[in-house]
Amino acid sequence: MTIKRVILIGLTILAIAKVILSLVASWNEPQIQSRLELYQTNLFLSTTEWQWDNTDNSVDLTAARDAIIGNEPFKKAQKQYQQVRESAQTTESQIIAKLQELSPKQVATSTSVEKPSTLVKPITDTPTSPQQQQLKKSLVKVEKLIDELDLRLGILQVQQGETKAAIETWTNLGKLAHTQEFVPVFHTSSVQTAKTLIALWHEPPRLLPNAERQIEQNLDSWFRDCALTQLYQSQERQEHLASLQAKKQQRAEQAILKLALISAIPGVGGLLGVGLMIFLLVQRLLQGKQSILATNSEVPWETPWDWEVIWQVLIFGFFFVGQILLPLLLPLSISLLGLNPVNFTVQMKAFYSLFAYILLAAGGLSVLYFFVKPFLPISEDWFRFKFRSNWVFWGLGGYLVALPSVVVVSLINQQLWQGKGGSNPILPLVLEGHDTIAILIFGLTACVAAPLFEEMIFRGFLLPSLTRYLPVWGAVLISSLLFAIAHLSLSEVLPLATLGIVLGVVYTRSRNLLAPMLLHSLWNSGTLLSLFILGSQ
Repeated sequence: MTIKRVILIGLTILAIAKVILSLVASWNEPQIQSRLELYQTNLFLSTTEWQWDNTDNSVDLTAARDAIIGNEPFKKAQKQYQQVRESAQTTESQIIAKLQELSPKQVATSTSVEKPSTLVKPITDTPTSPQQQQLKKSLVKVEKLIDELDLRLGILQVQQGETKAAIETWTNLGKLAHTQEFVPVFHTSSVQTAKTLIALWHEPPRLLPNAERQIEQNLDSWFRDCALTQLYQSQERQEHLASLQAKKQQRAEQAILKLALISAIPGVGGLLGVGLMIFLLVQRLLQGKQSILATNSEVPWETPWDWEVIWQVLIFGFFFVGQILLPLLLPLSISLLGLNPVNFTVQMKAFYSLFAYILLAAGGLSVLYFFVKPFLPISEDWFRFKFRSNWVFWGLGGYLVALPSVVVVSLINQQLWQGKGGSNPILPLVLEGHDTIAILIFGLTACVAAPLFEEMIFRGFLLPSLTRYLPVWGAVLISSLLFAIAHLSLSEVLPLATLGIVLGVVYTRSRNLLAPMLLHSLWNSGTLLSLFILGSQ
């Protein structure tokens, strides 16, 4: 066995271990999907404030609004929030259990409402392993989410006349014990806000100092408006009430527009996609090998290299560069410059993400060229970019088919993972960043850089190379699975594998890399657009 082979085997073991650890770590991370559903629920709540101006005796659209939001919107919203809270509480318990295994000291659960004297001792030692550090970070995120959910659940309860239950919810929030040696800043702020809300809905209402500031800082959207309405009514500030009512009406109109926008693309596109799938399948049954789906479906690429080159490109060009080399060198470079990523603004995080991805792409493509160069020139079918062809139709058609396919798999996947399994770390930044420049930079990363690099590796190189040993459909499946795993998020494996299959089918039929690149770009663009609309609340 050569030294090169030994190094390759060692790196393979290291890469596999890194991937497995990342996937396992993502199990403790909440999916962003549950957060997206809450953002959408908030939009529905905002629409409940919409009042139709019928001064000109025109058609009253109030009934249309009621049809959109349905019956008992507050009850439905409370159920949605409660489900997310239960999922977050389960995740928190699992993280704490894992930390207890890794630490000699015990961890107190933040969902306990026992008296402080009976609480178990929290962890006070600094984590000694990357796994502990990651678990602690995940735990803080989950605890912060639970605090936010409890504040909002109480407001939903008072809107349904359950004032006593709401006060109990807020009171319990003040009793929660967290796992840090010192109470986190976010929890102190949440407790103060809970006290403010308890005072507002007390009989008679009591006004605490800085009540308005607490509400403005710790509540948003419809929940903030509800609390401010109660505050202004208690203070008899009629001018502020009138101004707030006008803002609520404006936000309700914006919410209706946003709901229409985020529903239009997947809704209309999904219907078109279902129709297109039915057409393609029927045509395949009727016309057989003359159908569109049968185009090049059994035609492999002429692959001059063997399995070892495939192995080397994947390990050196993708996993080693992306999962080992860059994670070591980038933090070191940042620290040498005297910078701390924890203190990065959203724009700085966006630039950092783009820079890291450019380095990944440059390194990966350089490795690909290095190993393929000895076999040049190769068949013209390889890495083909044909602008004068029907690649646009293949890309658009693939996108329409991917919409219903991935949505159905995602619904099943969500039931499977129950809100856990992590998500792409860029998505929360786009959702909560509220920075146009940062979103544009994230868009450049996700909609330009990612499609170019990932399609070159997974569809341009890996899929055709596998056709030397597998039928075309088998190469599509294997390359799609590796494409999904490479994103290192357990909950995204099935949806991304489904997307990868559509990308693979589009490429094998069109034999033009521009087609899957367009599909990939459209998919990421649609995701970012939805996040931008939801996050603009």
